[in-house]
Formats: sequence, C-alpha cells, structure tokens
Amino acid sequence: MIKLFGNKSQQRAATRPTLPSLEDSLYPLTWSYLNGLNNRDFKFNSSADLLSAIICTEPAPSQQEFYQLLYADEVYQQWINFTVFGRYIQRSFAAFHSQSEDSFNTDMPDILRHELMRHSQYLPMEQGLFFGGKLPLQVRKDKLFTTTLNPWTALINAQPSTKVSSNTPFIINTVKVKGKEVLAFAVRHNKRTSERLRSEVMVLDFKELRLVSEREIIPANPNFLDIQISQVILRDYELR
Repeated sequence: MIKLFGNKSQQRAATRPTLPSLEDSLYPLTWSYLNGLNNRDFKFNSSADLLSAIICTEPAPSQQEFYQLLYADEVYQQWINFTVFGRYIQRSFAAFHSQSEDSFNTDMPDILRHELMRHSQYLPMEQGLFFGGKLPLQVRKDKLFTTTLNPWTALINAQPSTKVSSNTPFIINTVKVKGKEVLAFAVRHNKRTSERLRSEVMVLDFKELRLVSEREIIPANPNFLDIQISQVILRDYELR
C-alpha cells in the first residue's frame, strides 16, 4: 500500500485556511413569494429554519430557486471557485473505496483521497449541512460522506428506490459543524445539467460525528414530495 499521509501532509494540514461562513452570509435568507396578486416576503433565519419550513409545507423556495439564491452568494462563489474537481471525481472515489475484490486497484482510494485532500479546506464553525436518509455506520470509520447545502437535495436523496408506505419513517439529518478541523470541499457541478441543483459538499475528515437530538415532524401535506409521507424523522448531528 502506498503511504500518502506522512509528516509533510500533516504540516500542510496545519496551515490550511478556513472557508468563510456561508451560514452567516446566506442567512437570514429573505425570499419573495408571489401568491396570486399578492407578493409577500418570507425570512429564514438559518439553514435548519428553511428545512423545517419545507417539511411543514410552508411557503419556501423550490430546489431551483434555492440554487439561484445560493449561486448568487459571494461566499458560495468562493467555496466553488476554490474547488478544482467536478462530481465525477467524487463518484470515482466512492467506487474505488467500496471495491472488495479488484486487488490491482487497491491503492486508488488512497491516491484519490490524497488528491481530494490537497484541495480541501476547514469548514467554518456553525456551518449547517444536510444529509438525506439514514447515515451509514461506515461514515464514522471512513471519516467521509457527501452532504448538501440544499435542503431539497437531502429530501430527494432520502426517498427510497421503491415507493414508501405511509408508515415508513422518512429520515433527514442536519449536520452542524462544531469543530475547527473538519475538512471538506464544495463540489462544483456542471451548470448545464440538473446536477447543479445538488449543491453538494464532500466531507473528507473529522474527529467526531455525534447525534444530539431526534424529533418527529408531521408534514401538513403528506404528498409534498409526490410520495405519501406520514412522518419525518429529523436527526441533528454535531460534527467536530
């Protein structure tokens, strides 16, 4: 196995910059909602506040509208302009990392991770992220997972491959950065494809991921994602 993380890598990590706070830049978020002839402004104080509004089927930006608001933010532009990789490297890394039999490529996960780490920065404290579905136990061992800044992306990702029954829990996770050494990078998507709406952030290294609370939310409209959802389980995690 090729050794890629020696003292020099650790020294470079000590000098990594911290990304500016997107949570502080984007929120409070004001969004104008046109209902008939009436135009009304809605204010969301945090990323978690926006997610709750969507789940409770209150007026909130669509996935496309949120992407446009996010993309117009100067801090988000700093996040994605720093990134040199598109989503293809993320998929390649995930494929190599999950392999179990191809011994010829056993070094590829380390090589790809090394390249990804070279272009990562520390996430700012109190940054909010989302993850759709049950967080795999492997996340804590591998110290990496793909999150999103767009709550709609997390909700879409939480949908199972087959149609859920009305009694199936629908799990959404909020992830709040509470440590100063969480390494990640924003995925720069192709603006000409639907992937641009995903607004993903790949977390590459952290010390601890801890569940701090769990609560149930009953959507006012159980068909708000075009599938029958009787309850949403909202889990809050802290990332250090």
